[in-house]
Amino acid sequence: MAQYQDDIQAVAGLKETHGSAWDAINPEYAARMRAQNKFKTGLDIAKYTAKIMRADMAAYDADPSKYTQSLGCWHGFIGQQKMISIKKHFNSTDRRYLYLSGWMVAALRSEFGPLPDQSMHEKTSVSALIRELYTFLRQADARELGGLFRQLDAAVGPAKAAIQEKIDNHVTHVVPIIADIDAGFGNAEATYLLAKQFIEAGACCIQIENQVSDEKQCGHQDGKVTVPHEDFLAKIRAIRYAFLELGVDDGVIVSRTDSLGAGLTKQIAVTNTPGDLGDQYNSFLDCEELSADELGNGDVIIKRDGKLLRPKRLPSNLFQFRAGTGEARCVLDCITSLQNGADLLWIETEKPHIAQIGGMVSEIRKVIPNAKLVYNNSPSFNWTLNFRQQAYDAMKAAGKDVSAYERAQLMSVEYDQTELAALADEKIRTFQADASREAGIFHHLITLPTYHTAALSTDNLAKEYFGDQGMLGYVAGVQRKEIRQGIACVKHQNMSGSDIGDDHKEYFSGDAALKAAGKDNTMNQF
Repeated sequence: MAQYQDDIQAVAGLKETHGSAWDAINPEYAARMRAQNKFKTGLDIAKYTAKIMRADMAAYDADPSKYTQSLGCWHGFIGQQKMISIKKHFNSTDRRYLYLSGWMVAALRSEFGPLPDQSMHEKTSVSALIRELYTFLRQADARELGGLFRQLDAAVGPAKAAIQEKIDNHVTHVVPIIADIDAGFGNAEATYLLAKQFIEAGACCIQIENQVSDEKQCGHQDGKVTVPHEDFLAKIRAIRYAFLELGVDDGVIVSRTDSLGAGLTKQIAVTNTPGDLGDQYNSFLDCEELSADELGNGDVIIKRDGKLLRPKRLPSNLFQFRAGTGEARCVLDCITSLQNGADLLWIETEKPHIAQIGGMVSEIRKVIPNAKLVYNNSPSFNWTLNFRQQAYDAMKAAGKDVSAYERAQLMSVEYDQTELAALADEKIRTFQADASREAGIFHHLITLPTYHTAALSTDNLAKEYFGDQGMLGYVAGVQRKEIRQGIACVKHQNMSGSDIGDDHKEYFSGDAALKAAGKDNTMNQF
């Protein structure tokens, strides 16, 4: 961090310019505060993280083992603790991102209270969460550097140089966020305006899906309705314009298709010539051929290859696609999105099956050779049952005796110690590496993991603390483990910024500062 020494000199020069009025200003303190606030705005973050993500995409193209990962985070503290843990365990944040799930914003961050994933929550709450996440990550930087500065002041001899090297090569907690904009919360103009808020908050990557925005459903629930390609492409272009307007030229757009599980459309696409994009979209509609004299009142008719076709229209006024066309529609969606400005793909599937995902990617790559996916390793999947059934099918196909297993009941604990369960668990363990190598998945995420971990840990604590274990339920189940595992927030006063505040008090008031971290601070026992 040559910048650190440069800042000391720069502030020293300013101090000299301003004369005695600045006598109490310490140039090194000012340089430390600058180092602890590396990113001044959300746009600084978006530009910085976009370059990281682009470099990671290029690295994956050269070597599919270099895939990236993230976990969904619903609060700034959750994102902060995740990145602190990653730095602690791996000494690097390389290829590890944050994911911001629209589902979790709806369920946990809306003023209406818990809502289903149907774009009913306040759309500005998403950009607010992006801003919150980066506020907590920047505070993690400030906290860590503050500790190093205090070590620097206390060190002598070679130890001082070692601490200075850690400061000079400090790795920030700020990493890319993939942010979920649902279906854009309205028309293309609404999508553009909201995308600008995302980017100004720090997002370098925005994920958008091809569902109807006012009837949007969670990708793992029924009733999904897609829009014609041109409607969706207008929103992709709107996001690109937002990135360009704000100077984030490397901004990344993830195009998500829900077509695999979406059997409905609200609109019949506009088509001008046979084989154009609208005609391709309409070709998947479930239609019946009829003659002019068979037309009924209010019937909607399309003409193709000289024939009159009546698309199947439901009482909801939605049109139905033919069964079994989902994969073909996904492939067309993906190719079209990449040809019109998207950078990465997201195919929402009904199960984590590498062969299914890889088959679609293979078709896409016939047209777009470097097509890459973001994939939802969803908690909506029963991973244990899915992979045990895949293992069962593989064993049966290989001629092995599977008579000891009942395929529909493989989730049962009675199978936990079996050969089949071990095979399935190993496939789960290597799923991300295997899928990145065989199915073009650049980024693996789990949308809702911290939602589930919060519920699980709270259940365990409540059971013990309010039961006969009393205080031991907390001490043995939480605090003792925190201390032994070196969890940062065990020193919760430090984590909340108390030490940073003490440093600033010294900067501002010198010896008159009243500090909180003295000998009577109970945190000293940790």
